[in-house]
Amino acid sequence: MVVLIMERVPKGLRGELSRWMLEPKANVFVGKLSAVVRDKLWEKVCKKANEGAAILVYTAPNEQGFSMCSWGDTSRQLVDYEGLTLVRIPNPSDKEDKLDLTEPKSDL
Repeated sequence: MVVLIMERVPKGLRGELSRWMLEPKANVFVGKLSAVVRDKLWEKVCKKANEGAAILVYTAPNEQGFSMCSWGDTSRQLVDYEGLTLVRIPNPSDKEDKLDLTEPKSDL
């Protein structure tokens, strides 16, 4: 299972993603994709999001059962806490604490 949540992205990018995934709510995409297709779509999102942002959540063989990565200035921060990825709502003054989790790890 793959979930892609985007903020402030061009409508054209949403249209491209709708070919591969369902959009149950604006800017939220869900689907069952192979790791290769997921990685290619993530590359496309990162290139075409312009000033937007995105968070990718996908099934992975770890303790949580999923992994997450982000790109751009999202309204949430992904924080690694002893091997677990947690989500926090940042304070506007906390920008330097942001963890860069931009590359999805292939589960092939």
